[in-house]
Amino acid sequence: MDATGLRIALFSGNYNYVRDGANQALNRFVGYLLRQGAEVRVYSPTTDSPAFEPAGDLVSTPSFPVPGRKEYRVPYRMSAHVRRDLKRFRPNLVHVASPDPLGHRAVSWARANGLPAVASVHTRFETYPRYYGLAFLEPLILSMLRRFYRRCDAIVAPSESMAQLLREQRMSYDVGIWTRGIDREIFNPGRRDLDWRRAIGIGDDAPAIGFVGRLVMEKGLDVFSDAIDQLVARQVQHKVLVVGEGPAREWFQNRLPNAVFTGFQAGPDLGRAVASMDVLFNPSVTETFGNVTLEAMACGLPTVAARATGSESLVTEGITGRLIRPGAIGDFADALQYYCENSAARDTAGRAAQARAERNGWDHVNQALVDTYLRVIRQRAQGMVLRASPVP
Repeated sequence: MDATGLRIALFSGNYNYVRDGANQALNRFVGYLLRQGAEVRVYSPTTDSPAFEPAGDLVSTPSFPVPGRKEYRVPYRMSAHVRRDLKRFRPNLVHVASPDPLGHRAVSWARANGLPAVASVHTRFETYPRYYGLAFLEPLILSMLRRFYRRCDAIVAPSESMAQLLREQRMSYDVGIWTRGIDREIFNPGRRDLDWRRAIGIGDDAPAIGFVGRLVMEKGLDVFSDAIDQLVARQVQHKVLVVGEGPAREWFQNRLPNAVFTGFQAGPDLGRAVASMDVLFNPSVTETFGNVTLEAMACGLPTVAARATGSESLVTEGITGRLIRPGAIGDFADALQYYCENSAARDTAGRAAQARAERNGWDHVNQALVDTYLRVIRQRAQGMVLRASPVP
């Protein structure tokens, strides 16, 4: 069977109602599947004002807003309408992109109907509680995630470092890689625009430290702010450029009153903003890959990042940037100061980063997931049923 025989039922907690790196990767992948002749049905919560048009056919699922984060929704059940649609569609594989209640029901439905289930891992949900004073919940969340992923035939992670973590956490016997690609037309050093920098208040001689992403606390905004405070105290010349939007924007602006906030940027505008930075600062430990890091590397920027899953697979310590122990404010500040004060080091690391980013073409990385689909379907056809869970 090649891709033309695939009939994929994709379940996602957020396919297009709020824009993030994970759902943009899913939409791009669905577009690739459709171009290869596969058939896809996507089941996800919807809103009246989605962030962007979805790729493929999207079926709305029952959901409720997340308390305190109403922009996100939780799909809580598989409705009769969804079940009827699945029966008409007749998928030969179920792909689950989030371990929410609907994701659990989708895996149960696949097992009841003798179909393989593949799960993609997009974020480290177990780390979220620590940003809200609830770190004691992490073992419970890990246990819930383990139960979910062990019921799937295979899981895929966006980086080798994340895949290794999933193995160490005993999530599955079968852990593969579905990494992320880069659009080189949008992200390249040629997008750098000094006139645009000047227009938003960044002088040519001020190294721009960039943040790119959704403005939520779990992105490490507190660590970012504390490290910038140290640069200010050391009188290191710099300017902070924040690209993104989110519920923590007011908090972040109050912490960094001298920073430039551009709001949400997309497409060529995003490429211009990233390429117009001088160094990317990514202190988050929640990402499983870090699309923004790869985009910055493609634009020829060094990255200062937390030594965490995702970043460890992209940033080569001392070559394309610096990897710092999570939360080590002084060490983050030291690395940022080094790049702010040493333009030759920025240029050298930026060239190495750009060369590393050349490996990630979208068609190549998406075909890897198609190959996983075909392998899992073939194994089922040969009678290789889901193995028992790994021993705790």
